[in-house]
Amino acid sequence: MADTPILPPTTHDAHGHDRGADACAPAASARTAAEQLAAVLAEAHVLPPTRLSLDEVRGLVLAEDVVSATATPPFDNSAMDGYAVRRADLLLASEANPVTLPVIADLAAGTADNPYIDVGQVARIMTGAPLPDGADAIVPIENTDQGTERVTITVPPAEHAHIRRSGEDAHAGDTVLRAGSVLWATRVAAAASAGTSVVLAHAAPRVAVISTGSELVTPGDPTRRGQIPDSNSFLLSAAVAEAGGIPIRVGAVPDDERTLKELLTSLSETVDVIVLSGGVSVGAYDVVKAVLAPLGTVRFGPVKMQPGKPQGFGRWPTAGDSAEVGPVIFALPGNPVSAYVSFEVFVRPALRQMLGHTELQRPTITATVEAGWRSPAGRAQYMPVIVQHDGDRTLVRPAAAGGSGSHLVAGLGQANGLAMVPEGVTQISDGDRVTVMLTS
Repeated sequence: MADTPILPPTTHDAHGHDRGADACAPAASARTAAEQLAAVLAEAHVLPPTRLSLDEVRGLVLAEDVVSATATPPFDNSAMDGYAVRRADLLLASEANPVTLPVIADLAAGTADNPYIDVGQVARIMTGAPLPDGADAIVPIENTDQGTERVTITVPPAEHAHIRRSGEDAHAGDTVLRAGSVLWATRVAAAASAGTSVVLAHAAPRVAVISTGSELVTPGDPTRRGQIPDSNSFLLSAAVAEAGGIPIRVGAVPDDERTLKELLTSLSETVDVIVLSGGVSVGAYDVVKAVLAPLGTVRFGPVKMQPGKPQGFGRWPTAGDSAEVGPVIFALPGNPVSAYVSFEVFVRPALRQMLGHTELQRPTITATVEAGWRSPAGRAQYMPVIVQHDGDRTLVRPAAAGGSGSHLVAGLGQANGLAMVPEGVTQISDGDRVTVMLTS
């Protein structure tokens, strides 16, 4: 098997048990990860664009072209600290035959002065200062004695030396950035240099993150028997931010239907997405399912993946015949590895689509298995793995000694990828080639 790569699932699958339970709806209603993702993306519409200042747009997706309002640079200027000269005055300059000329002006960057440089004259000039009329070259300060009233020059300048010409970067009316561009730092700079202070971009979705479970306490607080720290709300909030969303970490709420319903009702007016973890399986205290399933707008059912089998997805309902739509709702399993993989498989692509991205998935590589593991029959598996490079080989091994257990959050902290195993494969052996989604 080692000679043939193990092909990944048709889409990025997830994992997840909910508080140890793995039972869910009848097997006949199970979806593949690809089917679940298709249903998610059909609802995760691109958010309407809004006009934002350049201070607010880092990482957002541009919704319309940016056209230069002016030439860039807007005027001929010096590329060096030195002297603006007439080249003809210095054609014979050398160490043996230095040329000394009077300095008639001192031009700093930002000056509006424009002294005329006549035959036999120079102006001291700083980088970025406008080229004065009459000058046709810049002599770097290193090729002079740095005089302020008279300067001696020992190297003749090349033709048009060290001059930045107006419009050599862009002309007025040129398209500087295309719609669909991600506004990273260099592109924000390009928009600014084009004279643009406000751009039309797709806003980042506001995402409420809620952990459910009466057993959850704030990390750092004392725990009694049966209680554990809430890691999921921190995990998922950080993942939302990494995906480009704006996380609103609500934290843990108890297993109380009234409390959860009131919270969701309140949040539905202010957020675009709600991500819950826990309470989605078939247990007696699965509060998320108890609150959302009767609404008729959130589907709960198994997905053929491990971990991450129990999943809920839909929208919060709107009142009456309103044309508005409620926030998208993800109900993820409660165990941390399950919640994380479910996020990577379903939530992250949805957030990126809402942001206006066309590349929704993480990059993947093919790697060699260093230490094998097993995968459950009939389910696609996403195994948290450590990816390492050994010369010209890329190796992977499970991040946790316990393998794919959905509670192994400490091991998850070591993972930098998810090995994607299709549902037809149950044994991954040393030397096999697998496809790995890179997560960091």
